[in-house]
Amino acid sequence: MASQQEEGPLTTSIRTTLTELLQPTALEIINDSSKHAHHSAMRGVSSKETHFRVNVVSDAFTGKSTMQRHRLIYGALSKDFEAGLHALSLNTKTPTEVAKASEA
Repeated sequence: MASQQEEGPLTTSIRTTLTELLQPTALEIINDSSKHAHHSAMRGVSSKETHFRVNVVSDAFTGKSTMQRHRLIYGALSKDFEAGLHALSLNTKTPTEVAKASEA
């Protein structure tokens, strides 16, 4: 699912990388950069794409711990971190986990 705002180049790169890697059944990328622009670490940074929330559902996560899932994503996005990505908040689920949660 795309957010209502237009995607920038970093958002597009994240979406492409995660789609190719995980073949997700659901992928939501939310740019939260404006909420962090006032932080001291962001002083002098002109990029509007530094902080993201990513919600992803994929069978690729089956049998993996939360830590393994996050490492998989962080490793895949290493070039994006080099290009200015500063922080990710990840919500990683399998389709089975989503189905179980919706039954509860």
